[in-house]
Amino acid sequence: MFPRVILNGTLIKKSQQKKKISPCNYKERFFVLDTQDLKYSERRLGKKPTLKGSIQLSTIKCVEAVITDVPIPCNYKYPFQVFYDNYYLYIFAPDNDCRQTWIKALKEETKQNNLVTKFHPNFWINGKWECCQQKQKLATGCRVYDPVDFASKKPLPQTPESKQMEFPYGGHQTVIALQDYTPQEDDHLPLQKHHEYVLINSCSSDCWTIQDDKGNVGLVPCTYITEKYGKNFERFMWYNKNMTRGKAEDLLMKEGKEGGFMVRDSSQAGFYTVSVFTRAPGPNMEKNPRVKHYQIRQTETKPASFYLADKYLFNTIPELILYHQHNAAGLITRLRHPITPNGAYSQEVSHSPQDQWEEIKPEELTLGQELGSGQFGVVVEGKWREKKVAVKMMKEGFISEEDFKDEAKVTMKLFHCKLVQLYGVCTQRSPICLVFEFMHNGCLSDYLKTRRGRLSPNVMLGMCLDVCEGMAYLESSNFIHRDLAARNCLVSKNNEVKVSDFGMTRFVFDDQYTSSQCSKFPVKWSPPEVLRYSKFSSKSDVWSFGVVMWEVYNEGRFPYENRTNAEVMDSLNAGQRLLMPRLAPKSVHLLMEECWEEKPEDRPTFAVLLHELASLSDL
Repeated sequence: MFPRVILNGTLIKKSQQKKKISPCNYKERFFVLDTQDLKYSERRLGKKPTLKGSIQLSTIKCVEAVITDVPIPCNYKYPFQVFYDNYYLYIFAPDNDCRQTWIKALKEETKQNNLVTKFHPNFWINGKWECCQQKQKLATGCRVYDPVDFASKKPLPQTPESKQMEFPYGGHQTVIALQDYTPQEDDHLPLQKHHEYVLINSCSSDCWTIQDDKGNVGLVPCTYITEKYGKNFERFMWYNKNMTRGKAEDLLMKEGKEGGFMVRDSSQAGFYTVSVFTRAPGPNMEKNPRVKHYQIRQTETKPASFYLADKYLFNTIPELILYHQHNAAGLITRLRHPITPNGAYSQEVSHSPQDQWEEIKPEELTLGQELGSGQFGVVVEGKWREKKVAVKMMKEGFISEEDFKDEAKVTMKLFHCKLVQLYGVCTQRSPICLVFEFMHNGCLSDYLKTRRGRLSPNVMLGMCLDVCEGMAYLESSNFIHRDLAARNCLVSKNNEVKVSDFGMTRFVFDDQYTSSQCSKFPVKWSPPEVLRYSKFSSKSDVWSFGVVMWEVYNEGRFPYENRTNAEVMDSLNAGQRLLMPRLAPKSVHLLMEECWEEKPEDRPTFAVLLHELASLSDL
C-alpha cells in the first residue's frame, strides 16, 4: 500500500555539512511529508526532480520552531528544526502560518516515537548552542519538549485593580476571536479565528485577559476579539456613537477617501448604520462623489445574526465589519478606512510587519523604455541600486493613489519564489510607482510564441508546475488572483515562470469575493460563476489555471481564437470546453478538464493540482 501524502510545498533547507552561516548554504527544496517519510527534492526546469534526502518518520525525536536573533541570510525567515537519529535538519518557511502547519503535521505523525524530553530552542552555531552555550551538539536540550501542543501558558496572577465583572447571561462572558493571533510576548495567548474564549479581565484599553478551553490564561489585543453577547464597540476605531446622518456625510465628504466609513447609531433605537464614502458610479446614475448609508439588519432567529446588503450573515457586528473591510459583497465599495470623530482616518488595519514597504528615493531610480501596459498602469524598464528592475507606474486618472497603494500592500503581504517580487515603492514622485524584480524573458504568452516547436513536454510541465506552486501559495494565504493568464506570468533569465500582476488580487475570509464594481472580466479565462454572478474564489482561479495550462501546451495560442466573448459565454453555458491541445498528454488534459468543472466545489484545489503535476513529472 502506497503511503498517503499529508503535506507538500517549497521550503528552504540549510546545509548540514557546512559550519558557517552563508547564503550559499541555503537551498530551495520541494518537501513532501507522507505517512512514512519526510522527503525533499531539487526541482529544475525541464528535468525530473532529484531526490536529495529522505527521513523516516520513525527516527524523528523532536520537531519544533527555532527562535533566534541571528540574522537569517535567505528569503524565508521562519525556521524550524527536525531532530532525527543524531542529526539536526533546519528548514525555513516563508511565513509563520506555513511553519506552524508543518510543525503541527510532523508532531502529529511522530507523537508515538521515542522522543526527547528537552530540546534546544535556538541554532547550533560556531560549535555551540546559541540558547544554552553548551559545546556538545548532542547535549541534552534546555527547554521541555511538548510533543502534542505548544507549551501551555502559566495563569497570570490577579492584580489588585482587577475588577469583578457581572455578565447578563450568567457566569463569565464569552468572546469570539475575529482573526488568528500569534503572540510575540510570553504572557500573551494565541487565538484561532471563530473560536470561543472566556473573558477574565477587560480593564485595559489595549489588551484583555482571556482563558482558552484548556485553561490557559493570557493577554490578547482587544480588537482581535468581540463579545458573543453585547454591543460594546467603543474600542473599535470605526464606531462613532453620537453621530447624526448629516454630520457623518459632512465628515466623510470632507475626508474624501474612497471606502472611508463609520458605524453609527441609527435613528431607530437599538440599530446601527454603516455610512461609506465612494466615487464609484452607481446603477441609477447617482451623483458622485456621495455617501451611502446601509442599516445593519438582524434576522428574526434567536440569537440574531447580522447582515448588510446581500445577507452575508454574522454572529456579531465586529465580524460583519471585518468581513466587509476585505469584501464589498453587495456594498458600493468595500470598507477601507475607518473615520474617527475628529476627522482622522486610519488605513485598513493589518498587523504584519511586511505591510511597510521600502520607500525608494526618486534619485535612486532610473527609468528606461516601456515594456508594456495594462488597464491601470504602464511598466517600464528601470535601474535601482545598480540592479535592473521593472517599474509599474500608475496611469493618471485611471486609478486613485489610495487604490495604487492598496495594490502595493497586497503585494508586500505575498512572498514566494514563484511570485514576482516587489522591491519597494516610490511615492515621492508623480506618478507613484512599484519597483519589481526584472524578468528577462518577459511574459509567458510571448515566450511560448517565440519558442514554438522548441519546447519539450518536460519544459511545458515544469512551467505549469511553477505557476501552480505560486497559486498554491496564494490559495494557502487566502488570496485570490482574479486575473490569472499566461500574459500575467513572467519568465526569468533562468526560464523560471512566476505569477505576476496582482492588481486584481483580493484577500478573502471565506474563499469567496463578490465584486461591487462594473469590472471588465477576462471572459476567456473566467468560469461561469464569475461571468454570471461576479463571484470569485480560489476555485475560479483554478479554472483560469486550466486555461493557462491550455495556453502552455498550445505554445501561446489565444484561447477561443476568432470567437467573440458572447460566443464564448454561450458555449460555456452549453457545457462546451476548450479542445485538447495536440502537445498535451492525456493525463495533463484530464487535469485541465477537472479545472473546468461546472460547479466550483467539484474543481480540485491548487494543493491537489500541485501534487498531481509533481507526480506526472516523476513519470
